[in-house]
Amino acid sequence: MSLGDEHDATTGGYGGSGQTRTRLPEPSGDPYGGAHRPGRRTSSRSLVTVVGVVVLLIAAIAFANRGNDGTPSDTTTANKPKAAATAPTGTKPVQSKTWGIPTGFAHDQQGVQSAAANFAVALVSADILMPDRRAEIVRNVFTADKQPELEAKFDQAYSKEFLSSIGLDENGNAAAGQTYVSRTVPVGTKVTNYTDATATAEVWCTGLYGMAGEKSTNPVTSDWFTMTLQLRWAGNGWRVDSFSQKKGPAPVPGDEKASSADEMAQAVQEFGGFTYAR
Repeated sequence: MSLGDEHDATTGGYGGSGQTRTRLPEPSGDPYGGAHRPGRRTSSRSLVTVVGVVVLLIAAIAFANRGNDGTPSDTTTANKPKAAATAPTGTKPVQSKTWGIPTGFAHDQQGVQSAAANFAVALVSADILMPDRRAEIVRNVFTADKQPELEAKFDQAYSKEFLSSIGLDENGNAAAGQTYVSRTVPVGTKVTNYTDATATAEVWCTGLYGMAGEKSTNPVTSDWFTMTLQLRWAGNGWRVDSFSQKKGPAPVPGDEKASSADEMAQAVQEFGGFTYAR
């Protein structure tokens, strides 16, 4: 569930439109079913052509890297590009969490990206729908002067009426036999503005949201969105001043067949989330 699916987050807050996308079950009774789209077919002639091109390219590269006598060329080190390390940058990932939210990110651009990614996960989670858990998220994600305003907006947005409309009780819990899913996966981050005191970061995300259950009319689906977070260095860590959200960029949907309600609920319960750090 992206924030934009239920609320207007374009101004950094919550408009409280109270709208959610609902899809009726398939005639088969399994809302997670649906026809499996056939994949693209590749003719044998095209396949042979592609393989032939790849083989020729490999042979050309191998020949170019060999000397005139058939042995690998021995050029000077100065003429060779230096290998780029693929190892982590060296800044250690955080080891601490407060109410399940990672804390203690570095006071640099790398720390900004790590903080923004983890804050995005918390802000678009199933926990944000639970009043008690929501209060803790607000206290650990937002700057102190923004907390009262944001807590009030969240409470208004996630009202008893709204929770009921997506199949949850006033405490954010699903009915027996149902599992509400809202999980965000950051795909990438970037810093668009940075000083030692403030920063702006964008987090490109994909996510899952909906109700896993045999009689669900709001089955789990996926979406793509980008969150922009305005952060401030407060005390000893990065905190959010405001945020906004827009849809996309989204890829062309794949041909995977949707899983059953039981499979989706089991996956959500068995597979834990990650702490994101650069």
